[in-house]
Amino acid sequence: MKRIRLSILIIAKNEQEMIGEAIKSAIWADEVLVLDNGSTDNTIGIAKQLGVKVIKQPTKTIEFAQWRTAVMKRAKGEWIFYLDADERITPKLRNEIKKIISQAKGGVNAYAVPRKNFYLGKQVKYGGAWPDYVKRFFWKPALKKWRGRLHEEPVFKGKMAYLKNPIEHYTHRDLTSMLEKTIEWSKLEAAELYKARHPPMKWWRFIKIMFAELWERGIKKQGFRDGTVGVIEVIFQMFSRFITYARLWEMQNKASPAREG
Repeated sequence: MKRIRLSILIIAKNEQEMIGEAIKSAIWADEVLVLDNGSTDNTIGIAKQLGVKVIKQPTKTIEFAQWRTAVMKRAKGEWIFYLDADERITPKLRNEIKKIISQAKGGVNAYAVPRKNFYLGKQVKYGGAWPDYVKRFFWKPALKKWRGRLHEEPVFKGKMAYLKNPIEHYTHRDLTSMLEKTIEWSKLEAAELYKARHPPMKWWRFIKIMFAELWERGIKKQGFRDGTVGVIEVIFQMFSRFITYARLWEMQNKASPAREG
């Protein structure tokens, strides 16, 4: 039986436009698994055409920790690498991964990977977009599970190190998908804030939150240096924050309709 050194794991839903290139960038691995959580487009068909195994696990809500843990348990590799459908493994990153597997050092069981981000078709370097590290590469026996509903974190034993070569991340490909993602995620983020008993939302909190986003991304991290796309991204992130906290206000108001504000 062939020894499976590396499994690359992809979680996807309705990613027919992106899943093919993600798989092609990963197909060199010993095993590629796609966990599909309810696609209604041709995501599954494309994955099967490219010869990878598809695991169906549809859920009504976003549960990334649950999905990452579930697909990890199905992987046969000694090492596992998580890849999103809108990400690509570059040849340099592939070679770095192979080198680490062949020369694994004791105690280092997890690796964070830098991401090179592309917004609306253009690489962005400012506004907090670069470097952007994500924890994706693990020696499987050391990875126990993932926890956290939205901003999931791995639970593992041993030390974490950092890779040098980035994943290419093609996020926010058009305004429609940006708006759809914001609408979906804002509900969950607002629910988490409400669950954490966030202070009541007053009018001045909206101004404070949006100005803080402008200052952090646009000025402190110089998002304007990415040109028009950078300015669009800064303004859109301000809008995204507004929608999340407006939903929080709505939840708070429904729970206490007599409260002022």
